[in-house]
Amino acid sequence: MFTLTSAAARQIRAAAEASQAGDLALRVAARLDDDGSLQYGMGFDDVVDGDATLELEGVAVVIAPSSLELLEGTALDFVEYEPGDFRFIFIPPAAADEPRPEAGGCGGGCSCGPRGGA
Repeated sequence: MFTLTSAAARQIRAAAEASQAGDLALRVAARLDDDGSLQYGMGFDDVVDGDATLELEGVAVVIAPSSLELLEGTALDFVEYEPGDFRFIFIPPAAADEPRPEAGGCGGGCSCGPRGGA
């Protein structure tokens, strides 16, 4: 199951309110690149038939069937890397017990604007 930390949920709710995306769900996605690395993305979007829908920490989350297996056990967090530098990071299940990464765990395509990134 995909999860959100409370810090990520707070930031997502604030971004939805600020961008007037309150009626949209947060779409999270993952894809496997040719080199075997996972790329993550997120953005506000409408629910589409076939999407898995979750209610996590007060945030409506949707995941397309093609991303479900890739996101299994993954957590989305919002962390401060350096003073004043806050970022969303995707934490895959294998890394859940390891220290947080030094640089972006968001892959290419993190966005919390309307319909962005996913």
